[in-house]
Amino acid sequence: MDPIDDLAMPFLLMSAFRGLVDAAHEELAPAGFAEVRPTHGFAMQAIGAGCTSVQLGERLGVSKQAATKTAGTLEQLGLISRERNPGDRRERILTPTPHGHEMLRRSAEAFSRELRRWRERVGDANIDVTLRTLADAPRGRRGPTDLSDWT
Repeated sequence: MDPIDDLAMPFLLMSAFRGLVDAAHEELAPAGFAEVRPTHGFAMQAIGAGCTSVQLGERLGVSKQAATKTAGTLEQLGLISRERNPGDRRERILTPTPHGHEMLRRSAEAFSRELRRWRERVGDANIDVTLRTLADAPRGRRGPTDLSDWT
């Protein structure tokens, strides 16, 4: 096998990431989630068990206005609900609905299936080394769900 230039790494990582996400979303569409986009999945991960729009914006690295717009789309898709915060009537808490939890469950299953395909193709040892390497690699200044400047 020919050596791979170090400068290929960012492109290989991005291509693998996009391939993984695209494969998962191809499985979501026929399961009743055709309107769900990768950004929706990242937002749902950032919402977790619940948060405000301000917190969502911080977690995604976007403005409160952008987070509110994303939350509106997630609500229209039936993935979250927005309820008044009992501690602060001005705030609304974003929480996944049963439909949102189902989307996250199916998404996790789709990612697992795709990673099994990767393991079949390149072997468990290679995937395990890749995971360990990525876990030990220096982190950027952003959180794992902050893709704010990606278009």
